[in-house]
Amino acid sequence: MLLKESYQQHKKLYFVVLGVLVAIVGYWLYARAKAQAPKYTTVIVRRGDITSAVQATGTINALTTSSVGSYVSGTVQYIFADFNTRVKSGQVLAQLDPAIYEAQVTQARGNLENAQGNLVTLAANVQVDQANLAKTQANVGYQQATAKRSDDLFKAGVISTDANDLTQSTLGQAQADVQSAQAALAQAKAQLAQAHAQVTAMQGGLKLAETNLKYTTIISPIGGTVVARNIDVGQSVAATLQAPNVFTVAQDLTRMQVYAATDESDTGNITAGAAVTFQVDAFPTEQFYGRVSTVRLNPTTVQNVVTYNTVIDFSNPDEKLLPGETAYVTIPTGHASNAIQIPNPALTFKPAALRQQLPQIYKQYNISREASTTHLGGWQVVWKLGPDQNLIPVAVQCGVTDYNNSQLIQGDLHEGDVLVIAATSTQTAGSTPGQRPPG
Repeated sequence: MLLKESYQQHKKLYFVVLGVLVAIVGYWLYARAKAQAPKYTTVIVRRGDITSAVQATGTINALTTSSVGSYVSGTVQYIFADFNTRVKSGQVLAQLDPAIYEAQVTQARGNLENAQGNLVTLAANVQVDQANLAKTQANVGYQQATAKRSDDLFKAGVISTDANDLTQSTLGQAQADVQSAQAALAQAKAQLAQAHAQVTAMQGGLKLAETNLKYTTIISPIGGTVVARNIDVGQSVAATLQAPNVFTVAQDLTRMQVYAATDESDTGNITAGAAVTFQVDAFPTEQFYGRVSTVRLNPTTVQNVVTYNTVIDFSNPDEKLLPGETAYVTIPTGHASNAIQIPNPALTFKPAALRQQLPQIYKQYNISREASTTHLGGWQVVWKLGPDQNLIPVAVQCGVTDYNNSQLIQGDLHEGDVLVIAATSTQTAGSTPGQRPPG
């Protein structure tokens, strides 16, 4: 009897120990499987406004900037404007030493006076030659009348042959005198024409000398602010090959522009008149506003990256912003109000644990191959977390994006759904994850 009772007690103890061991092993297996299963980072789908925008960096420029050059060479004698000087159109900015150009004007004026005096003399010669020609022509007329009378007398037998021949010889000499006078007159007229040409040339030389003298005074072509001065008193300015830039004048700094370098992929979404915001390093807490004026059709390629200058007009009434400052521009290209927001990381997430099972899963949920691989037509796949922690693929078509969220246009996704954006696993390399496919 005692042996039977002892056996029953040992049997109970055995089952208790066995149960504890089974519980421990089961818990260990459960904990190990749970530790190896991927852990998901999720976000809840919400509604809200989405504004897509292009981010670009640009440079602030004056609306009109004029480079003031020197047409003539010389030594800087005076400077009447410095950096930040407000100037008016036609205001004197600097003066080059005019001495050499004044001497050239004096010389050119003397040459012109000599040429004009020579012209007067030649004109008088022409008049003399014209009078001489008229005289010789009158003499020819007289000799012709005398020759005719002598010929008539000769035929009547009144005078001898020698007398008649002498008369005819005198007529020939008078006709030769006319030809000589005509040649002299033609020569005098040619000399007069040449003198006229010389006078014209001298007038041009005088005008050139006066113009060069005028250019020794450097004036501002526009009203504005001097933003650059490249000369000093005593400096030599050489204008032999091209006009050197001595001043730069920016017109009306109350109206300025930003030249923003926008990527070629963004230019198709930028429209003239779009409202723009931008910031500058000088005022990091302030935001400035402008509007797109145009996208210049002049591409710039740097290391195979093509950009276009987007010109943005803005007002600068207090002249706080200065030419050359760097602007960080935001150009809106689209807006969606009260839209279903898909976090952008969800659009790029793919469950590595289900890589081998993806074709079967896509087929189960009627996900097209184009949507799952090529994003054809804007279709993409996001993964929704089911009630039993399984992953459910959803095909979605997106609209505008602000680089944080994208607008849902089509797809079986609703406010409050939970989307997976990342997954982590503690399993060792080469082991098979304990993720089960969606059911």
